[in-house]
Amino acid sequence: MGHELRPCDAAVALGCNDLGVSTYAATLYESGLFPTLVFTGGNSPATSGVFPRGEAVHFHEHARALGVPADAMLLEPNAANTGQNIAYARDLLTTAGVRPRSVLLVTMPYMERRAFATCRKQWPETEVVCASDPLPFDAYLKAMGDEEAVISMMVGDLQRVVEYPRLDFAISQYVPEDVHAAYESLVRDGFTDYLIAS
Repeated sequence: MGHELRPCDAAVALGCNDLGVSTYAATLYESGLFPTLVFTGGNSPATSGVFPRGEAVHFHEHARALGVPADAMLLEPNAANTGQNIAYARDLLTTAGVRPRSVLLVTMPYMERRAFATCRKQWPETEVVCASDPLPFDAYLKAMGDEEAVISMMVGDLQRVVEYPRLDFAISQYVPEDVHAAYESLVRDGFTDYLIAS
């Protein structure tokens, strides 16, 4: 999204198969950008083998090991999709007495736009800033370890950016023609493991 990092009332780290999201969220907490950090996410087919006790549980433990105080974190272990990540995190913050006017979403790099679009739909009264570890693309692929799986997930993510507004899950986002063309080329090349029926 290219958002400039700035202080927010709370942060929400969205569960996924990339523990680097937790590492980066801990780094941002240590830099003083927010006082409260929510980890949200249960399991999905892509993460159950990596994080058997759930994405948020593993992310929470990892951040604690990196020095984030337990009382600065909230744990939401049930969300099964991005819409639930946002809705359940919002409800958890409300229950804890936190009603943020601004929220920092911490995600994988290629998921920022979908997280933003989902949050603007689900939580329209709250200002949204997106953040992800600013790794170069090649370094990110190397860190994740499975290039084909990452590219397939990116293809699936872009499909959701396009399709989810039609289902009222997210706000519409402009997708340039060259991005559409790249998407169609990758689908033709077989990067279809994470596509949804549309």
